[in-house]
Amino acid sequence: MTPRLLTAIPKLMTLRRRALLALVTTALLPRAARAQRAPAPHRIGWLSTEQQPDPFLDGFREGLRKHGYVEGQNVILELRYPARNLEALQAAVTDLMQSRVAFIVASGPAIRVLKAAKDVSVLFVVSGDPVELGVAKSLAHPGGNFTGSTFLSLEIAGKRIELLKQTVPELRTLAALSNTDHPGESSERRATEAAAQALGITLTYVPFRQFPFDTTGELDGALDAVRRARPNAMVVFPEGATMVNRVKIAQFAVAQRLPSMFGWSEYCDAGGLMSYGANQRAAYVRLAAFADKLLHGAKPADLPIEQPTRFELVLNLGTAKRLGITIPQSIVLRTDRLIE
Repeated sequence: MTPRLLTAIPKLMTLRRRALLALVTTALLPRAARAQRAPAPHRIGWLSTEQQPDPFLDGFREGLRKHGYVEGQNVILELRYPARNLEALQAAVTDLMQSRVAFIVASGPAIRVLKAAKDVSVLFVVSGDPVELGVAKSLAHPGGNFTGSTFLSLEIAGKRIELLKQTVPELRTLAALSNTDHPGESSERRATEAAAQALGITLTYVPFRQFPFDTTGELDGALDAVRRARPNAMVVFPEGATMVNRVKIAQFAVAQRLPSMFGWSEYCDAGGLMSYGANQRAAYVRLAAFADKLLHGAKPADLPIEQPTRFELVLNLGTAKRLGITIPQSIVLRTDRLIE
């Protein structure tokens, strides 16, 4: 045995004793003491006025899992579903702030309430223009404590009219139902009017105003205006008020024998004829990527607001049958989802 090896043996014995001592000490420590060594799970606030079960929450959870987050282990979701009124939403925001969440995920009316909360980061999925809403300086450079995704796409607004015309070739007159209390509404209206004019369609613009916390608003009067206009079809701009009332609007369209075009598939699930736009659930899956960046130290001001790049065409064949419409095969073949 060489002198060098003889010298190394005591060092090896010492290292082995230290490793064994550390193992025994860890095993003897109380479970609570060992748990203190693990980092505390991140707390994320979820603020929504949607009815439960919440499909968008399921999408966000799916996205978190893709980024390695396990609910109850390294992330905790603080869920708040207040009533659709100002007082309840403000109380829920205060409650979440006291829960020390890392940030809040919000949509719809909750976003407007959170505009006054400057001390918490907010992730959103919004149907309208976040710049006009006042929560971002621009899509590329939000510059504040809000970021996320917007569904607003003026090209898609025009494409809906084209698809409706291809589905109903005899279309000559079209009613556009629109909530004017929707950031970006005027831009979407102009894009819709331009598309209709290019196709030789006479557009009847039917505005109504429904604030986020109204229970009735002016929707009934607007639907009556559509009925009196007697159009060949109806297009409905996608946003919170029409989304909440999608069953009512879809039933109205069927009762008036109006082919209807919407912006999200949920309207078709409620009985609307067609929809063309981004998948809302997929947007919340994607929103988890923003959440992961915030949890790793990014600031909302530096994260550009995204717009969807993939869109889906959904068709309700049952509604088409009730309306007596034969859908062209070219449209059927392009459809991403058919509802029987």
